[in-house]
Amino acid sequence: MSGSAFVGPGVELGVGVSVAPFAVLVGPTRIGDHVRIGAGTHVGGAPEIATERQNDAWDGDLDHHEVVIGDHTVLRDHVVIHHGSVRPTVVGEGCHLFSHVYVAHDVQVGNGVTLSAGVSLGGHVTVRRGANLGLNVCVHQRRYVGALAMVGMGTPVTRDVPPFATAYGVPPRVHGANRFGMSRAGLGPDVIEAVTVLLASGRLPASQAGLPAAVRDELDWWSALPDRVAMAATP
Repeated sequence: MSGSAFVGPGVELGVGVSVAPFAVLVGPTRIGDHVRIGAGTHVGGAPEIATERQNDAWDGDLDHHEVVIGDHTVLRDHVVIHHGSVRPTVVGEGCHLFSHVYVAHDVQVGNGVTLSAGVSLGGHVTVRRGANLGLNVCVHQRRYVGALAMVGMGTPVTRDVPPFATAYGVPPRVHGANRFGMSRAGLGPDVIEAVTVLLASGRLPASQAGLPAAVRDELDWWSALPDRVAMAATP
């Protein structure tokens, strides 16, 4: 850890954590094992909500819910992650957050997620495991991005992205399945084709026969969302 970084009260560091110069970590924050934190990154700090108390966490005033960073996650230069207002702000294991990513209060990021440079996640956003968001994607507060979804660069995500989908454009639309991402995740051709047909038919998740449990679980999660506002698909 560089001597020019600041690690405040209430910050717990796992083993093998690398902290670059000029990084600022304020509590309450828990950093997992073998996490890399880039120069100028800021982890912690009050939620950016006008009605929330703006506490001085660097002086030991540990208000708000914690930030949790999972093992083997990489935060590149100038990433900003804020404390939660009603729940912890969580970034899962094995994630890559590239330069100038912004993760707002109460966000939940699953394992193995990639957030490319300039991605911004509004408050209360959920990004499920293995999703990949391209350069400068902006996700509106309280929206959902499903597991293994791919969102193209510059997309303004104002509606929810189904699991396993590819989404891009302005206005954004679902353009079929993320076949490459599913293949990299170890899903076989038959499963990929079945999910592709479901997305194209608009019946997601009506038919799940023969799909692996991990895929069914994500489709069930999508179906059960109480406030889902699904992104439209291309005609």
